[in-house]
Amino acid sequence: MSSQDGTKQGGSKYQPLLDVLRQSDQLQITLTFAEIEALLGEGLPPSARSKRGWWSNRSQGALQATAWMSAGYLVEAIELDNEQVTFSKPPQVYRVQCLDDTLQWNSELIRALRLHMGLTQADMARELGVRQQTVSEWEKGVYAPTRASSKHLTLVAEKASFRYEVY
Repeated sequence: MSSQDGTKQGGSKYQPLLDVLRQSDQLQITLTFAEIEALLGEGLPPSARSKRGWWSNRSQGALQATAWMSAGYLVEAIELDNEQVTFSKPPQVYRVQCLDDTLQWNSELIRALRLHMGLTQADMARELGVRQQTVSEWEKGVYAPTRASSKHLTLVAEKASFRYEVY
């Protein structure tokens, strides 16, 4: 039985997706939109097929993201043309190299921190006081953060309870 806002009694309409992901022991799962709709028993909204942002890993205001994030998964890749999404489980603890008392933030770690915080690149840029393009370039490995930016990333990571170990 559904309410007027589209939620099923007892939880979100995305509860079946949450249940399937929670029961999985796979580190990575790729599902088609059709498979997700079959789980939900109804169609995805049109924005799921046309807007990458619908699939973003944000911790507020998105019932769908709450479902996969509550199951311990993040959206790793979205292919709108092929109508499929890949969910993956991030490591529990990330390994970070340290050089001269400064953690060396690489593209994978920066992206992992951003996803851990449930932020878009633009949100992360605001948090760090840099441009969105800078965050994008860091995540692509085009540039590495400066020493000052690395120290700021470390402070943000600690505040967000991002788990890492230095090697």
